[in-house]
Amino acid sequence: MKLGFIGTGKIASSVITGICGSSIKYNKIFISSRNQKIAEGLKKRFKKISIEKDNQKIVDNSKWVFLAVTPAVGGKIIKKLKFRSNQTIVSLISTITIPELKKMIKVKADIVRAIPLPPISLKKGPIPICPSNKKVRNFFNKIGSTVEIKNEKLSINFWATSGMMASYYEILRIMSDWLVKKGIKRLDAQKYITTLFLALSEDAVLNSKKELKYLVKESQTPKGLNEQGLKEMNKKGVYKSVIKTLNSIYKRLNK
Repeated sequence: MKLGFIGTGKIASSVITGICGSSIKYNKIFISSRNQKIAEGLKKRFKKISIEKDNQKIVDNSKWVFLAVTPAVGGKIIKKLKFRSNQTIVSLISTITIPELKKMIKVKADIVRAIPLPPISLKKGPIPICPSNKKVRNFFNKIGSTVEIKNEKLSINFWATSGMMASYYEILRIMSDWLVKKGIKRLDAQKYITTLFLALSEDAVLNSKKELKYLVKESQTPKGLNEQGLKEMNKKGVYKSVIKTLNSIYKRLNK
């Protein structure tokens, strides 16, 4: 199988890295030269990668085509490309809908939207896809955990939550910097904070069949440190601001 990527940003790079370290069978991966630094870096790391300047050549040579450009760029270039009806087209573009993609692509190919995040490079994390598609589900299950969404309107909710990734990393940075200011070496501070939150996340995944409110309750003791931390964050409206931000991102995606 030959795969093609239109766009070589962070997400495309992460997906390609995950593919190259997985059991997915592929003959070649064609990538665009749009981001020369990332493209050259991928070619040096993996043998079966070919960099192409012409996006149409990527489409012509590929059985599966991944659209990994920004919405603005996608709106300009996709309608100029000639696709085939026997291709599988996976869009990683956040705000271009399936009906809009169909109008741009023109042929009756399999078109699926997916929401991979950078940890896919480690073959970790969820990948929501819409609509349901057995081939695409099986593909992404080899580099993560596929979540099938039948209704595209519902998929917007997942796009909105994915917009909180940088905010999460910012929390880790702030806590690490606080430790550094208290005299802890930066590497030790970052190792402690990142491994702490990794352990908490793994625990949450193992207990994900329960309502998460039970983990919140179980992590506190009366008059303990975690109870104090939670109360103060609630009092300052931190968690309400999370909801407001999610609503704002959701509103943007619905425009």
